[in-house]
Amino acid sequence: MSMIQKEVRDFQVQAYQNGAFQTVSKADVVGKWSVFFFYPADFTFVCPTELEDLANLYAEFQKINCEVYTVSCDTHFVHKAWHDASDRIKKIQFPMLADPTHALAKDFEVYIDESGVAERGTFIVNPEGRIVAYEVIAGNVGRNADELLRRVQASQFVAEHGDEVCPAKWKPGAETLKPSLDLVGQL
Repeated sequence: MSMIQKEVRDFQVQAYQNGAFQTVSKADVVGKWSVFFFYPADFTFVCPTELEDLANLYAEFQKINCEVYTVSCDTHFVHKAWHDASDRIKKIQFPMLADPTHALAKDFEVYIDESGVAERGTFIVNPEGRIVAYEVIAGNVGRNADELLRRVQASQFVAEHGDEVCPAKWKPGAETLKPSLDLVGQL
């Protein structure tokens, strides 16, 4: 079953960000673009490479009014300990959401019952709190923050220009398509 246009449920979780604990809720998400970036666990192998990749592009996400929320089933205390222990994770400035009750992982349908962790799920959420794009991949394959940024930019473009669509590898400023009968069979 597709999760496209599914509205994110109300939630309230603890987070670690910039040396402090804070509460993050659905109210923080509504009104801007968001990325929910689920990963299996802190202190693992592929996860720090992905989070460092996101940290390196965080300013670009901020420029397009998109907040990045990384999420694991660890507590906010574990997020802090990982931040203190890892040079890669020290680069992170975005909120690291704690989901020890698995409420978010279950709502986004990425929770793995057998192991008690989340799949590698990436969700783009629009300012209305609805999922407009997502990807879930196996735990042993890392994701690419450049491609995620491109997908957010394309989602934003389409939201603003409903009569245009973005072809493969589209980037801001590139040509788009206007679906019409004249294009059928011409591409």
